Amino acid sequence: MSTLVSIIVPCYKQAHYLKESLRSVQLQSHEHWECIIVNDGSPDHTEEVAQQWCDSDARFRYVSKPNGGLSSARNVGIKNAKGAFILPLDADDILHRDYLKMTVPELENNEQLAIVTCYSNFFEGTIDNIIHKTEPIGTTYHALLFENNIIATSLYRKTSWEQVGGYDEEMRQGFEDWEFWISILKGGKEFMVVPSYLFNYRKAKKSMLTDTLAHHRISNMKYVINKHSELYQKHFDNTTEYLFFLINMYRNTEVKIKSSMSYKVSKYLTLPFRKINSLLTKK
Repeated sequence: MSTLVSIIVPCYKQAHYLKESLRSVQLQSHEHWECIIVNDGSPDHTEEVAQQWCDSDARFRYVSKPNGGLSSARNVGIKNAKGAFILPLDADDILHRDYLKMTVPELENNEQLAIVTCYSNFFEGTIDNIIHKTEPIGTTYHALLFENNIIATSLYRKTSWEQVGGYDEEMRQGFEDWEFWISILKGGKEFMVVPSYLFNYRKAKKSMLTDTLAHHRISNMKYVINKHSELYQKHFDNTTEYLFFLINMYRNTEVKIKSSMSYKVSKYLTLPFRKINSLLTKK
């Protein structure tokens, strides 16, 4: 019998997607798995949906906890996991039926590997409506220093989670999986990319990822760089080059916005208010 995989599914305000996600777990062609659904203090009917699956299939288990964020929910799920391999799965995403079949043997047969990931489809609405594809590259932490090149739903060893102290629960604004992968790999372990589209990521108009990219990207990067400063000091030239690239990118974006007609119109319309504010400030 192959290695038991514990699939960890945190859920917060996503009960309406949970059934589809859990169905993709149940349909796995590799059947030696357990699935732990973690209710992260969700105010919707997550418990009702989860209990239906637990009642119909003993491989599903349910854990409830006060809301603490994604890292906290994953950590609680993994603490309850019996499997030697861990696969995180967000409650709105969908696995290809051969995800485990194609990734588990890679981790079983290579002790140097810490993580196995794959190509991904980004879909909107229905799984057939693919709007973007990703094909990660690399094998070591070097590929992850400046951008997360590994999807959150990647297979890894529970011992790796134990060695790094789990997901960082201070990171409640996203990028927690990026920091987690760096922690695992920086000791010299490697990751592998299975060149098949085995994961389906739901692209929602409002999601944690879109909010993170829009509002928390810089602060999260600062946190990761400070936490793993020895790596970024080791690669100082590349680090400064990338940071200046970001500065130029944001500056160019700002210039484009300010040169747009809508910006000029809004600036003109608010001129009287700015003039009044200027006068009041002088008093």
